[in-house]
Amino acid sequence: MIEVLFAESEAASMRAAKSTVIYSKIDGPTSVFIAGKKKPPEKEHSGWLEGNAGDVVCFGYRLDIGNIQEDIEGHYRKNLIFSLLNMENEKETQDYADSYMQMQKLKIYLEAGESIRIWYSDAPYSRCGLYHLCNILNCYENEIYLVKLPEYVVHGKTICFYKNWGEVAAEEFAGFLSGERIVSKEEFRMYASLWNELVEDNSPLRAIVNGKMIGVPEDFYDFMILNRITTKPIKECRLIGDIIGHNQASIGDWWYAKRIQHFIEEGLIKVLEDAEKPYARLICLANQ
Repeated sequence: MIEVLFAESEAASMRAAKSTVIYSKIDGPTSVFIAGKKKPPEKEHSGWLEGNAGDVVCFGYRLDIGNIQEDIEGHYRKNLIFSLLNMENEKETQDYADSYMQMQKLKIYLEAGESIRIWYSDAPYSRCGLYHLCNILNCYENEIYLVKLPEYVVHGKTICFYKNWGEVAAEEFAGFLSGERIVSKEEFRMYASLWNELVEDNSPLRAIVNGKMIGVPEDFYDFMILNRITTKPIKECRLIGDIIGHNQASIGDWWYAKRIQHFIEEGLIKVLEDAEKPYARLICLANQ
């Protein structure tokens, strides 16, 4: 089974889930099992997923941002992702190209007849990734399964809320397999149609509004920044952390940093104390 996820952090956790299982026994020391095709130890929710780390594909194209009429394997999409991640080193850039953009790797698995399991959530980048992927998979006869991240999970007296699969620990993935289901051809066509609608619209951003993925303007998330920043000095990293902590929007910290820089250039936010790394700057709301 090939596992597909839509961000590198999620894929990294899945690789760990398919590589190593650690569990303890009452009558002995902690044991470590290296995954392969062996039978996993008998332990509920052990985190074991049959296979190995090589069975994980990262489809991390961040299709919720930017022009989606451009070839997602082309220079535009790569440059967009690298600019948001502030990547300048050539080797570092290539490493991220390999880890974020694995369409060719997925196609090799598909042509080999492998079954595919897609782990998606309502995070905009994940839902866009699902729609686009179904537009591609519609041409294949492989068995395709979906596992959707629930809004929350109840553990005894505790309720855990999730925004995306990046918040799920490696040892917890197996516990979500009860929600696995196979995708019908009708669903493929529906998701493919939704993707084509988004491509035709081609807004700067895509977000979920009232449960539906739609195109939105570039300033869609700006109110979250303006609701948190005041005339009191604050480190940029602290402000972004506050924004993420108080909102459920699954947009990366790099997007808020991009929009804060826009506000600085427009004079709405001012830099009180500059720093070599933008996240370390001391900023505040400019006096109006």
